[in-house]
Amino acid sequence: MANQSMKKPGFMSRRLMLGTTVGGAIAFFVVGILFWGGFNTAMEMTNTTEFCIGCHEMEENVYQEYTPTIHYSNRTGVRAGCPDCHVPRPWVHKIVRKIKASNEILHKILGTIDTPEKFDENRVRMAKKVWNDMKSTDSRECRNCHNFESMNPERQKARARKQHLNAFETGQTCIDCHKGIAHHNVRDQLSDEELEEIEAPNPKYIREVPQMFLDGLARVKAAEEQAAIDDAQAAKDAKAEVQAKIDAAVEKALSKANAPAGDASDAAPAASNINVDWSKAGSRDITVFYPGTASIEWIHGRKHGGKRAFTKGDRCTECHESELADMGQNIVSGESEKDLEPNVIPGKRGSIPVNINATYDDEYLYLQFAWEDGKHTPAPFVEGGKMDAQNPVKLAIMLATDEAEYADRAGCWGTCHADVNSMPHLPDAETLAGSDLKDRLDLNAGLTKYVKESRTKLEMKGRRGKKLGGWDKLKDQGEIDSEMQAGKYMDLIRYNAGSKTVEDGHIMEKRDMHSGQGAEAEATLDNGTWTVVIKRKLKSDKSGDISLNKETIYNFGFAIHDDYTNARYHHVSLGYKLGFDNDAAEINAKRQ
Repeated sequence: MANQSMKKPGFMSRRLMLGTTVGGAIAFFVVGILFWGGFNTAMEMTNTTEFCIGCHEMEENVYQEYTPTIHYSNRTGVRAGCPDCHVPRPWVHKIVRKIKASNEILHKILGTIDTPEKFDENRVRMAKKVWNDMKSTDSRECRNCHNFESMNPERQKARARKQHLNAFETGQTCIDCHKGIAHHNVRDQLSDEELEEIEAPNPKYIREVPQMFLDGLARVKAAEEQAAIDDAQAAKDAKAEVQAKIDAAVEKALSKANAPAGDASDAAPAASNINVDWSKAGSRDITVFYPGTASIEWIHGRKHGGKRAFTKGDRCTECHESELADMGQNIVSGESEKDLEPNVIPGKRGSIPVNINATYDDEYLYLQFAWEDGKHTPAPFVEGGKMDAQNPVKLAIMLATDEAEYADRAGCWGTCHADVNSMPHLPDAETLAGSDLKDRLDLNAGLTKYVKESRTKLEMKGRRGKKLGGWDKLKDQGEIDSEMQAGKYMDLIRYNAGSKTVEDGHIMEKRDMHSGQGAEAEATLDNGTWTVVIKRKLKSDKSGDISLNKETIYNFGFAIHDDYTNARYHHVSLGYKLGFDNDAAEINAKRQ
């Protein structure tokens, strides 16, 4: 009996911690696995796109908006479903999200969004909640697929490269820029204050730029430099060919001039007053594009994705130079989602490639612009279809030092405002006629271009219904004179091909033009190509003229009014740099 009572218990009956038997522990373990497996399976069943669109509120609204997007169908066949964007992958965060989702069940019962009308009424509120959640997690779900550190800048457009580099350095996150990529975008319904708060950089998200990204940027730069060398050589070869034709034509003309008098058709052509050896000039191809109603205020506004980069000093060319043809076509056709052209001119071209040659001697700067003539596309809102029937072409160039704000990054764009002639916020005729500024601004001709330095304030954001611009915030004359003395203006030269006149002037509180004093110009249309040559004195003591020296790089921009156009219906360049025997300048004037 004693031996029996001392018999050891079986393995399954052995006691473990807290008095638990082995058998009990195994049973608990098995039950736990079954429970966990069942729980996880049930949770994953609720973690599919099919489950998410199981109610008509989702299926009839956001799902229909999602299917046309690249997240649903794309060239690689990789689809991001509802849970990929809206449910965290880490388990703890996933459980928290599922608990929060119980609130959605309540609103399903209450019928909060059970009709398309109710859904749209609540759309902004729901979108703001999602955006704020994504902002608070550094766009965690976006980064499941789109990791900054894995990006290859060589496969991105210049604008994307710049913005992603900016994100590394300032603490931007995906949702700051990429709203409305899978559903209708209601970003424009946020107030400016809300928008600034939700899109402000967060220093906590600043990242070290990966070496792989930096290496990619270096390869991009090397490729662009090589392309520039190749383009320069091609331009040099083309220039030599053109020069050979010119030399042959001159020789032929001289031989006819020296021949005995004969038919009037044998007379030598009139000699040019602007004769230089263009084979010695620096050459550059620049595309001008159609800007529509994009003003300097628009550049600072909520619809311009690059406004933050611009305000911190980035040049427009850094993001946009490689996409100007596409930008111009989108705007001129009225297809741009930015709504920048309310008055479409059917068939008008969106961009014009222009070849620029630049050279100089002891007294003058010489600029030659050549571009292909376009077909006539009548403006439907102008009687006869021609806005300026006298001039088939006008060419304007602007020069500025860095003292003029925005000139360093936008060229002449700083003179284009939302409240000048033909722009959306132009005051009505009655307002202009009754203004006490009508004499100072010569308002009989409407409102012309001006620079920020001539106004006490510019309305950039249009909050609470305010009109953009600052036409009526004119400084007193003494302040304007001081700004002129400080060089805060744009020097302007314009050539009118029809009347064959050149205007010399400047832009400060208004466009102040007078007959040419320090400039000459000539234009020809030959075999479908316009060529305009401008000869401009390097040194000038006249107010509004910038004296040029070889040691300085200047801000440069130009515009072409082709096809009898006027006002804003022109093609414009971005801001470039003009220098003298300086390879760092995009327009490099080389000495004769």
